[in-house]
Amino acid sequence: MKIAIDAMGGDYAPEEIVKGAVQAAQAYPETEIILVGQSERINEFLPTSDRPRNLSLREATEVISMDEHPANAVRKKKDASIVVATRMVKEGEADAVVSAGSTGAQMAAGLLGLGRIKGIERPAIGTVLPTLEGGKLLLDVGANPDAKPEHLVQYAIMGSIYAEKILGFTHPRVALLNIGTEETKGNELAQTTYPLLKEAPINFIGNIEGRDFPYGRADVVVCEGFVGNIVLKTTEGLSGAIFQLIKEKITATPVRKLGALAIKPGLKEIAQMMDYAEYGGAPLLGVNGISVICHGSSKQKAIFNAVRVARECVESQFIEKIREELPLVKK
Repeated sequence: MKIAIDAMGGDYAPEEIVKGAVQAAQAYPETEIILVGQSERINEFLPTSDRPRNLSLREATEVISMDEHPANAVRKKKDASIVVATRMVKEGEADAVVSAGSTGAQMAAGLLGLGRIKGIERPAIGTVLPTLEGGKLLLDVGANPDAKPEHLVQYAIMGSIYAEKILGFTHPRVALLNIGTEETKGNELAQTTYPLLKEAPINFIGNIEGRDFPYGRADVVVCEGFVGNIVLKTTEGLSGAIFQLIKEKITATPVRKLGALAIKPGLKEIAQMMDYAEYGGAPLLGVNGISVICHGSSKQKAIFNAVRVARECVESQFIEKIREELPLVKK
């Protein structure tokens, strides 16, 4: 198995990306890890001795920044790291690509370089969010701000397969994000999608409200990208604000600082549960190849876990499973 990693993508590239790649190469000696990017910069952070034998470099001279128009940049910068890494998957030089760079560029590279799986009209970006019942999948979180009912059905099927094959859920519970749990609630999109999901080959449990998600009351939650991205960003911001507030208040006085020592282990456990790096990333669902999207601020641990996710996608034949399930959808 070969995993191509975009070494130039992300807030902490290439240093943290390289560290994660080295860790993955050491943990998975049977997997070839290929760092794609500017070799001169990458070599600065590679170990001078004991470099893993299954770690190699692929030169890519260009980088796509976060502020560039994704599709235009992918078309113009043929030698950009994410473009080269995706092309390697297309041409069979790699089995999967991992990147923490521009999500838009990665999606554009996936669509232009890999194409869509037959039967998928639009791809979706899924993300695993922490809940009281462990990580649960939310999609779409930004690939398509607008969506049609049939798109949400496709998201649900792909999300269900991912939850089963990668997250390990048996008969994953799939829910539609809505403003109420009743079947008749919601806007036109939600009301039209609901009966279609009831007929889809998934374990559809009905509508779920935003407040239910943190309690893990569904394993896969489906919505259009506009809503999903707001939910994702609000969750991230609220989580950070709560932890900052806790830190400030429990250390505000000498007495509270003494009490903070007693609860410190518990706070560490909570922080670990809420850490996106534990999940690494999730594949761009719907493209005809495995392209794992990581958080832009990913560091070593997140990249390592993203490689784990990529390996699991390859080993479970994730793409093939989606192809098998799609013909079951009633038109």
